[in-house]
Amino acid sequence: MSPSRVYRYLKVTMVQKSAYVTLKYVLPISSYTHYHDVYSEMKGAFISHLLYPIRYIRRKTFMSSHSATINQTKSKGGTPALLALAISAFGIGTTEFVPVGLLSSIADDLSISITLAGLLISGYAIGVAIGAPVLTALTSKMSRKSLLMSLMLLFIVGNSVAALSTSFGLLLVARFITAFSHGIFFSIGSTIAADLVPAHKRASAIAFMFTGLTVATVTGVPLGTFIGQAFGWRSTFWGVALLGVVGIIASAILVPKNLKEAPPAKFSEQLKILTNGRLMLAFAITALGYGGTFVAFTYLTPLLEDVTGFSAKWVSVILLVYGIAVAIGNVVGGKASDKNPLKALFWMFVLQAIILFALTFAAPFKVAGLIAIFLMGLFAFMNVPGLQILVVNLAEKYVPSAVNVASALNIAAFNVGIAIGSFVGGVIVDGIGLIHTPWIGSIMVAGAVVLTAWLRGIERKDA
Repeated sequence: MSPSRVYRYLKVTMVQKSAYVTLKYVLPISSYTHYHDVYSEMKGAFISHLLYPIRYIRRKTFMSSHSATINQTKSKGGTPALLALAISAFGIGTTEFVPVGLLSSIADDLSISITLAGLLISGYAIGVAIGAPVLTALTSKMSRKSLLMSLMLLFIVGNSVAALSTSFGLLLVARFITAFSHGIFFSIGSTIAADLVPAHKRASAIAFMFTGLTVATVTGVPLGTFIGQAFGWRSTFWGVALLGVVGIIASAILVPKNLKEAPPAKFSEQLKILTNGRLMLAFAITALGYGGTFVAFTYLTPLLEDVTGFSAKWVSVILLVYGIAVAIGNVVGGKASDKNPLKALFWMFVLQAIILFALTFAAPFKVAGLIAIFLMGLFAFMNVPGLQILVVNLAEKYVPSAVNVASALNIAAFNVGIAIGSFVGGVIVDGIGLIHTPWIGSIMVAGAVVLTAWLRGIERKDA
């Protein structure tokens, strides 16, 4: 019998345990020893080949099942924690923007100019810009849940001091200190939110957390303005301190203890962020794209009263409408940025620049002005999830050990933009008038359009 015939015979009978016996009786004695060796080798190869697909299928099934379990666990366990983050973000968002509706009241009570009162917004933004990266680096070894609780405690103390302030200097210091909690909160909050959900839902998770910020714009700022006008601006800060108490309780109950902890970044790794061209470009996009709106938004109350002609009682209602637009824009921005943040951001900035420019001509007319303000609100926060996930993605790609610090620097960039926008707005108000703040803001946003297109080009080359 030829070796080829033996091979064919083995293929048929190998699956039976009697294969060895079959060969023993079929082959001549002289050939038996040789073919016994052939059989042994073929048996091992055959069984290994037969079992490989089974092992592969079992491994793939296990991996898929394990991955699905992790994703399901993230989705189920992440929602309560995201809710707690959103509640705290609501309180922080309210204290950040509520002075917009109270500038006139604070200026009159403390006998200061409206432009000086505007420093309560730009000064707060500077506090965030300084505190976010520095304190994030200093607290990198601290448990993230403990850090969240500590931040809300600082938030409560800062707003209580603001409520007790009898001078502009003390109020400004209280705002500056409170801003420290803001910077670190949104920095680590963004990374926690991203870790709580599957990878393809990260931008949406960050948008969910920032929903607290947008809901603050919808309800917190108008309600704070109403309370301040009715009972005095100090009452508003007491109310915000109470929101901090709610936030710290929510974090204690809903945020899990076993949060994924990022390894502490070495100082050399942190320096890599500042030397990475793509990340620095992203920070510049954040400052210009987000900050441009604040040239006009910081002085929205006097713009509505002095240019559009609305009475003070209507300002709270208009801020509510503005806030609704912001909330819608935030949700849309999160969904739009999930797949391609840079592409989504480019078109968001283009439309926002156009709207701000148009507001300059629409502001003197009530109906046209309200439409333009609604659209400004729609795009004002739409870019936030995309900007944050862009930086997180770039940091994970180029400086993975310093993602938290990169996120903090982006929060700083947001607030550098606010500070620049508010300061420029004040200069414009004192120089050429309120009506010119929107189109000046559109120039800042147009700068973000150019930088976003540049970064898209760089990323495409490396793709």
